[in-house]
This record gives sequence, C-alpha cells and structure tokens, in this order.
Amino acid sequence: MVEERIPTEHEEQRNFVRWFRQTYPDVRIFAIPNGGGRSKATAMKLVCEGVSPGVPDLFVPAWALWIEMKRQKGGSVSLEQKDWHQYLISIGHKVLIAKGFADAVEKLHKIT
Repeated sequence: MVEERIPTEHEEQRNFVRWFRQTYPDVRIFAIPNGGGRSKATAMKLVCEGVSPGVPDLFVPAWALWIEMKRQKGGSVSLEQKDWHQYLISIGHKVLIAKGFADAVEKLHKIT
C-alpha cells in the first residue's frame, strides 16, 4: 500500500489564497513573510525591519482576520505563534488556525 503524500504548508497556503481570491474577489488577503530559509544576514535585516516570529501567515484586513496555515498532518503551533494569537484576539481580531486547505475553507465558512 502506497501512502498518500501530504501537501506542504506552502502548497496548502497557495491553494487557499488562490481559492480565497476567486471566491472573494473584492476582499484583500496577503501573506506575512515570516517563514522560510534565509541567511543570517538577511534574517537580521528583516528583524530590524519589523519581521516578528509567530505572526500568522495570512491577513484579511476587511475582516480583521488572521490565518495560521499548517499542514494537514504534522504541523504544530509554536509558543511564539500562540502568544501572537492571544494578543490579536485580545485586541478584537479573529485568528483561524487551519490544518490544510480544506480545513481553512471549512473554518472560514463558519466565521463569515
């Protein structure tokens, strides 16, 4: 039996953003480039510019909605992410944590 490949977080997020922009063409969504491999020099430059570990992956300004994308299996929320989520909720924003594309769509439908 061949085990089915689990999409990467990048693939899940890319598919969700594509779906979101097609489904809600008048609502803006954008990514927060906190993750990914970088050299130490680039990482320090970005930190000085305001990049902060733990900020959710996506933001929908019109809905004050932050979206944390994870893989369907294996992804976990870090302490920095939990701290940011608590802060954002405390100031009246919404935070959606999704395990893959399908979960993100389902949870978005429940809150909109």
